[in-house]
Amino acid sequence: MNELQTETEEPSRRSRLAGFSWRPRRSRVKTGFTTQDLVHEALEGVAARPSRLIITLVGTVLGIASLVLTIGLAQTAAGQISQKFDSVTATRVTVEPGKADGPGNTERVTQRLPWDAVERVSQIAGVEGSTLIAELSQGLSVDAVQVQDPGAVPEAPPKVIAASAGLMDVVSGSLSTGRFFDEGHAERGDRVVVLGKKAAEKLGINRVTGQPAIFIDDRAYTVIGILDEVGVRETLLDSAIVPITTARQQLGLTKPQNLDIRIQIGAGPVVAKQAPIALNPNSPEGFKIGAPASMSELQGSMEADFNVLFIAIGAVALLGGGIGIANVTLLSVAERRSEIGLRRALGARTKHIAQQFMLESLITGVLGGLIGVSVGLIGLLIISVIQEWTPVVSWWAAPAGVVVGAIVGLAAGTYPALKAARIEPVDALRDAR
Repeated sequence: MNELQTETEEPSRRSRLAGFSWRPRRSRVKTGFTTQDLVHEALEGVAARPSRLIITLVGTVLGIASLVLTIGLAQTAAGQISQKFDSVTATRVTVEPGKADGPGNTERVTQRLPWDAVERVSQIAGVEGSTLIAELSQGLSVDAVQVQDPGAVPEAPPKVIAASAGLMDVVSGSLSTGRFFDEGHAERGDRVVVLGKKAAEKLGINRVTGQPAIFIDDRAYTVIGILDEVGVRETLLDSAIVPITTARQQLGLTKPQNLDIRIQIGAGPVVAKQAPIALNPNSPEGFKIGAPASMSELQGSMEADFNVLFIAIGAVALLGGGIGIANVTLLSVAERRSEIGLRRALGARTKHIAQQFMLESLITGVLGGLIGVSVGLIGLLIISVIQEWTPVVSWWAAPAGVVVGAIVGLAAGTYPALKAARIEPVDALRDAR
């Protein structure tokens, strides 16, 4: 017991020997706003006037919703390219004559497509079919009857187009009646013709069962089919189409004008590079090549178009939302001058007042961001359901929308918060009387 008492009294002896008495420490008392007080007051300030809060949020909500909808629509629409890609345009390469260096590189001459171009490109990987096309001179007459009525009003005759037998497959065409000419007709140089539906209406021919004939340059050609629809080259619907060999032998065709190639999707770059070499290994640069753009390029272009449009709309809406938050915060500062003065008189510092109004603006911006993100995602879902699309949106779109709303709120509340912090307690209490 004596040893315990001696150990207990030892600090007191040491303290007296050091010249001071030992006392227990007391915790410091904090003055001003605590973090809990700050959050509580900010939430009360935001929720004090619900109607004003709703009006304030409109601009921010529209801006954030536009941004989220922009990202979602751009990515969703780009994702549809692989599902609803234009197969006709994406599977077609065109070759036209161009300029090439002449002998000795002294002059540039016009390159010509060879007559056997279809056979030359058929061995290229990715080529599924091809056809030569040429439009004959406009001086040819095309009539359904050989004897003309002198009193009839003259009409422009249909165009005469020469093509090889693979035309229908390349242009994705369909016939309303009859058939298209084949390789046998071309090899024999038969006088057969397929009419586009507009040309058939103009010539008064609607069926081929009686083997009707038309006269091209006063020569009879048997109509064996009527072309109803085409995927490309709409001019064919207003034309009379004859085998290219027949046109070369009987109608004075001197050279083909175009080579249309049907390819597999994705084979465009390869065919565009190898087709000129197959047509003329000595001067492959003498051809003009038209190849489809890749899916990635179309997706990027589509996303860029959507982004430019909707981001501009979203930026304008966000600017309006920021101005609305700033105006409402300034109005709140003016209405609460007496409250600010009282808080300052009770010990609140300028930074506490500034923090309170900055936090109110931040809460308003975050709330607008959350609602805007929800509205944007719901809008994307509705549009996707209507269009039967698969909605696609990046994972970061929603958090980014909330962050943008918070930044807008902070930026809009900076000036009103600084103005509120400059209010002196005496002036505020005097104005309140």
